[in-house]
Amino acid sequence: MDLSKELVIRREQPADYATVEQVVREAFWNVYTPACTEHYLLHIMRDHPAFVPELDMLALVGEKIAGSVVYMRSFILACNGIRYETLTLGPIAVLPEYQRQGVGRSLISQSRELARRMGFRAILLCGDPDYYLGQGFVPAETYGICNSEGLYMEGLHACELYEGALADAGGRYHEEDIYNVDEAAAQAFDRQFPPKEIVVGTPSQRRFAEVVASVSPHSLHQG
Repeated sequence: MDLSKELVIRREQPADYATVEQVVREAFWNVYTPACTEHYLLHIMRDHPAFVPELDMLALVGEKIAGSVVYMRSFILACNGIRYETLTLGPIAVLPEYQRQGVGRSLISQSRELARRMGFRAILLCGDPDYYLGQGFVPAETYGICNSEGLYMEGLHACELYEGALADAGGRYHEEDIYNVDEAAAQAFDRQFPPKEIVVGTPSQRRFAEVVASVSPHSLHQG
């Protein structure tokens, strides 16, 4: 079933915050790690100066919030010495009962078009290639882009918002430190939600570990 034509996409409002955090928790629980931290990450992202409120978007099925996507400002420090301003996508979340029905695709498509109209150059993210390579992203290595430590990552993806936007942007991608979530703070935040079973060693967790571990050295000199 494809829900994309039935969805209403709109900006998140403060009245939505608690519900959206619950949606994000449900979407990520036990998926990439035992329990999850993404709902706490979203909670603290909204007040960060790099957060882009215009791209804080929800997908609704009827009156129900089915999914959410947010973005942060980031940049690439290229080998040519130029700093290229970019966006980082995520977290993006879809309630389990609405997954594989076009909700995530619609959120990405509509927010990407808005980001293009706002004048942004490109979007980067860390995620599963099995999903994002079908959403208009390519490996960041295609453009010679590595992470801030100088490593190519299987999970690092990029999407130009206009042709040639990343043609000369080979270098190191830098995202905000807020993505390095404080696990203790996330656990404390989670205690305000109903208890859920924590499962270790799921297939999706093993796949995520493989993607994170798949790195190789950047071949270009970094100044």
